[in-house]
Amino acid sequence: MLGVGTQPATPQEAVWTRPTLNFMGVPGLLDMPTAHQMPDADLSLTLGGFQNTRRGTLHFQITPRLSGVFRYVELRDFSVQDPYYDRSFDLRYQLAEEGYYTPAVTVGLQDFGGTGIYSGEYVVATKTFGRLRATGGIGWGRFGSYNGFTNPLGILADGFKTRPEGETGIEQTGRVDTDQWFRGDAAFFGGLQYAVNDRFVLSAEYSSDAYEEEAARMGFEHNAPVNLGLSYRVRDNFDVSAAYLYGSTVAVNLSYTFNPKTPNSYPGGLDRAPRPVAVRAPGSAADLGWTRQADAETILRGDMESFLATDGMTLERFGADARTARVAVRTGTQTYPAQAVGRIARIMTQIMPASVERFEITLVTGTGLPVTTVTVNRSDLEDLEHAPDGAWKSFARARIEDAAATPVAGVVPETAFPKVDWSFGPYLTAAYFDPESPVRLSFGVQLNASYEPLPGLVFEGNLRQQLSENISGLPSSNSTLPHVRTDGALYAEAADLTVNTLTATKYFRPGENLFGRISAGYFEPMYGGVSGELLWKPVDSRLGLGLEVNYAQQREYAQGFGFRDYDIVTGHASAYLEGSNDFLYQVDAGRYLAGDWGATFGVDREFDNGISIGAFATFTDVSFDDFGEGSFDKGIRFNIPLSAITGQRSDISVSRTIRPVQRDGGARLEIGSRLYEQVRDYQQPELQGEWGRFWR
Repeated sequence: MLGVGTQPATPQEAVWTRPTLNFMGVPGLLDMPTAHQMPDADLSLTLGGFQNTRRGTLHFQITPRLSGVFRYVELRDFSVQDPYYDRSFDLRYQLAEEGYYTPAVTVGLQDFGGTGIYSGEYVVATKTFGRLRATGGIGWGRFGSYNGFTNPLGILADGFKTRPEGETGIEQTGRVDTDQWFRGDAAFFGGLQYAVNDRFVLSAEYSSDAYEEEAARMGFEHNAPVNLGLSYRVRDNFDVSAAYLYGSTVAVNLSYTFNPKTPNSYPGGLDRAPRPVAVRAPGSAADLGWTRQADAETILRGDMESFLATDGMTLERFGADARTARVAVRTGTQTYPAQAVGRIARIMTQIMPASVERFEITLVTGTGLPVTTVTVNRSDLEDLEHAPDGAWKSFARARIEDAAATPVAGVVPETAFPKVDWSFGPYLTAAYFDPESPVRLSFGVQLNASYEPLPGLVFEGNLRQQLSENISGLPSSNSTLPHVRTDGALYAEAADLTVNTLTATKYFRPGENLFGRISAGYFEPMYGGVSGELLWKPVDSRLGLGLEVNYAQQREYAQGFGFRDYDIVTGHASAYLEGSNDFLYQVDAGRYLAGDWGATFGVDREFDNGISIGAFATFTDVSFDDFGEGSFDKGIRFNIPLSAITGQRSDISVSRTIRPVQRDGGARLEIGSRLYEQVRDYQQPELQGEWGRFWR
């Protein structure tokens, strides 16, 4: 209920839960954008089409005000290459949110890093009047191509009055032509939307896009600038839209929205219930009789090993005395390390004699690196298990230290080593956005195996039998650089039964806050060699610094044990920073596989359930022309743990990196065992962020 004299922030009806997505896949009317943004973290996929045009758009609400777009379009009868596939990127930023009296205002860059076919800029305002929304905007580029007028920004500088002629097509892909932004003729656009109810929206717009390229090349008829359409919300996250565009064609659009913050219906998960805290009887802590039993520690170690195994965890080391018990544990399929700590501590209350008050729990990575030691007092567990704010109080009372500063004493269980693991199943690899085919795939079966004779010494690899592929049909490389990546078709063509990877790796702790790795073998289908890495990452810091040096040699096309005659020394210095609002920033600077020097800049947004979505771009001393199609290496990447979708505990995840094009410049050696991703989840910033799961 509103207080006396107060007003709502905006006069929006409840029907406007989220904006409709237009035929360009962004919040909009029909073909024109609007100023509202999607809810924070919404990831939307839009598929639409009309006369000789098919569009697919991925829209991600990066922050509440900033969104990014990747668009892929199929055009028929557009060029000699038929169909013609176009790739583009957009950015939108909301300058002002809608208020009670003021509209939302957004500025957008469309196709600022693609072929330039759809390039345009706009400033748009949208205001809600109950069930009615009104939008008005001014645009440049494509948005200024119908009924345009002299650019009003020309009063600032004459250069704004003329838009430089930019090249379009493959040779232009990826270049960021800032000298075109907000230049040339401008035009107005606008429209109205009416929400009949919470599912049905009617739209009408005046478009400032003349569709000049489509009219000239594809015979598209632009008979009128007015578009009419409707949108029906089938479910809260699924819309179907239809429209009559430009007085000549009917269009349809489907959009599906997924929010990584709430990907399933099981926010608490479907995991088995944890063991309760075993509360000690008054005065029992003084009983030290168990310490005189010769096999007491052996019995406790066996019980601990058994209890952990039933919860999917592995005991690495164990030690106990009259007052302190120390364990080192691999958390296995436990998705959240903080939750694993809580479960380990409760198991210890059930097993340890009453005199043991202090529990020291060391978290160990799946590769045998001890990372962090969490110390909790047993009496705190007894006091806080059912306290309303027990999670926060338990974190405040716990102590989190670097495991290298508090080495784990005790005995390694006889059954701990050697560790042997294997699996057999299908694999699928993909190459995206070839000019002649949007997706090229390789499918087959693979055998994975690993052997760990000692803590931190890991031998692993996988064999692949290719069953079907269409990657070998890629055009021959025209790169002027060493062919460090663009001969992928030759590898696919020669592949049959292949040694995909085969490595020996030693992980170690050279000192407090330091982590080390030395690897040798066949790292990936194209390269083998030797790699060394050192990471500095304090347990309580959001900053990490790394250094990696590699000697890499190109493998034979058949991916057996032989090598080709191309070899190179590469290496990178890396900086990692965990920012606010779940953002991770990464910079890697050094030498790449083609001998070029430069840096890769990446940013990822990571959610509490493990889902991450990010983007990266690499700039080196290779010129845009020498790099070729795409101009520079860039792409988007995501990781989706299966547990985030199903609510069931699992260590399986789907990870993909999607590049508009893969060239030789900015190419880095693929190593699946880099240290930062292994270490960070077990340190204080991550543990603190997920400590609410300590009692689950």
